[in-house]
Amino acid sequence: MSLNALLSGGVLNTVWSVLLAILILLAMITVHEFGHYVAGRALGFGINEFSIGFGPAIFKRAGKKHGTLFAVRAFPLGGYCAFEGEDDEGEGPRAFNRQHPLKRIIVLVSGALFNYILALVVILISVFAFGLMSYRIGSAAPDEDIPAAYSLQAGDVLLSVEGRDIYLASDLVRALNGRRGGEMVQAEVLRGGERVTAQIELRADCDFENSADISLAFLALGVGTYETHTGAYYDLSAVGCKFGFWESIDRSFMYSFKIAGTIFTVLGELLTGDLSLDAVGGPVTTIKLTSEMAAQGVRSFLEIAAYIGVNLAVFNLLPIPALDGSKVIFCLIEWIFKKPVPRKAEAVIHAVGFLAILAFAIVVDILQFV
Repeated sequence: MSLNALLSGGVLNTVWSVLLAILILLAMITVHEFGHYVAGRALGFGINEFSIGFGPAIFKRAGKKHGTLFAVRAFPLGGYCAFEGEDDEGEGPRAFNRQHPLKRIIVLVSGALFNYILALVVILISVFAFGLMSYRIGSAAPDEDIPAAYSLQAGDVLLSVEGRDIYLASDLVRALNGRRGGEMVQAEVLRGGERVTAQIELRADCDFENSADISLAFLALGVGTYETHTGAYYDLSAVGCKFGFWESIDRSFMYSFKIAGTIFTVLGELLTGDLSLDAVGGPVTTIKLTSEMAAQGVRSFLEIAAYIGVNLAVFNLLPIPALDGSKVIFCLIEWIFKKPVPRKAEAVIHAVGFLAILAFAIVVDILQFV
């Protein structure tokens, strides 16, 4: 293959998509660490270094006022904000572990807060630029035993089912779960530019194993094909369903909450065995899916950026060793009992937690390719 063919073909597009995915992840991690930095600086913590990336420094400069080293490093898959005395008691009055537990908690949660704020801003930009989005029915599966009046139609945009607004496909699964074939459910759809309340007769029982049983939920509604989020969502403003300013903001907040809820749903289903490990992925899978979404256009780029931002915020606050949520727990223990857990013991717990998270990420990535 010639160089021109290589550059003009899919290889260059793939490389560009992967770079976009890495850019999204790097931006989210940098914003997370910047949240720690801003809170720490405001509360008088000593900060040794603020770094974007890992590995050898390709740029570094020490701040004149506080002496903090600012660096950009060679490998763009991470970053950190290194506080003075974070891993031990420290000697100076500005050392991390010498600060009041409440101040440390504020610093710890600020990373997740900044991630969420950025994700919410991205969602708002997407909503106002492209309109509010939902699922659109591509084709309806015919059923001779069910009248057309009790069926969805091709082109219908699904707004709600049984009173539950459909922001994510998992909302549809929750709305229908436990219903039996032959039952009537109420759906609000956009049909021909108008909002219509439709009575839909279910084609099948809705005994879903987990929140990923999306295709079964649509099958129960008699849907043949539909536009998935990789398709992407259907732009309601294009067919006359624009919401007002404040309702758009309200729905943007609700959408962010829905995204946040997915991580608790997935973790719960993993723990109960309702969801298998091969249904989730690690860093490699994340970059792969992110690159695929980012390559589809600006709207998909904004959507995946928001999704990653919200999930990063929520995941970091989980009480899992090595994560910020776990460190908050240790601060609360110190605050309540007026005595910290021995620093060496805490360090070991976080180290073990980090290795466990790394091992889990490797395993779920491997399962995607087995």
